[in-house]
Amino acid sequence: MVFPRVKVAVFLDGCFWHGCPQHHTVAKTNADYWATKVIDNRERDRETDQLLQAAGWAALRFWEHEDAEVAARAVVEVVKHSRARTPVIATPLRR
Repeated sequence: MVFPRVKVAVFLDGCFWHGCPQHHTVAKTNADYWATKVIDNRERDRETDQLLQAAGWAALRFWEHEDAEVAARAVVEVVKHSRARTPVIATPLRR
């Protein structure tokens, strides 16, 4: 989800695809391929967050298992601060 006027990007990462420390499971087939894929996804996530931050964006990341209402409140808070041009820590909420 993107809020371009206030430069806020929201990501919802899947536990398997992005290596959630609580819920990630090891693939039973092609384990080496999937392990490398997850590592690459996490590296790309960090690079994306850095590029967005360098461009003045706030990057928010949530795991698929996180409470949707809690995540939504966090997004609303950051968007409100961004609209008011109030400084907010623009770092990912995890990792």
